[in-house]
Amino acid sequence: MFFRQINDDLKVSLTIPQYAKEIFTLIDNNRPYMKQWLGWIDSSQDVSDTEEFIKLQLSEFQKGIALHETIFYKNEVVGVVGLNKIDKNKGVGYIGYWLAKKFNGKGIMTDSVKDLIKLAFDYYPIQKVDIRCATDNKKSQAIPERLGFKKCHIVEKAELVNDVYFDHIVYELTKEDYLKWQAL
Repeated sequence: MFFRQINDDLKVSLTIPQYAKEIFTLIDNNRPYMKQWLGWIDSSQDVSDTEEFIKLQLSEFQKGIALHETIFYKNEVVGVVGLNKIDKNKGVGYIGYWLAKKFNGKGIMTDSVKDLIKLAFDYYPIQKVDIRCATDNKKSQAIPERLGFKKCHIVEKAELVNDVYFDHIVYELTKEDYLKWQAL
């Protein structure tokens, strides 16, 4: 089993079908909170939807084009983090994440993303990681800003969520900058 212990209270695991019920329950219990930023929420209506998504992610992991992790805080599933896409041709890993509302403000996502960045640069043929956040989603933006990402540009009308187009801020961290940051 793939587990990485990040600290005494926090660990991540490769997302597997056995977590589908817990992940779906977390989505369902946080639906109003998450729906404001995540367009896929309405397509997750049943545990079977989560199971299918996990199977797809495992297939992409096997091909080396994605890595989806489940976040555990004090042994409870609290969210997910992942390299949603690994573009080997461009050398870029695209990071995505979400966390249940009641676990915000504990450093869980910052630490989880930090660990994912290490995995990305240590084990995948990429030279840069990319995080995209809605321009109004300040909590999501705080993660790359804390981790030394550069704010590169804004993509207008990047995502349709609940019939509203969101602009995205694109944050990037190069492997070179990451290695400098690690040396400090």
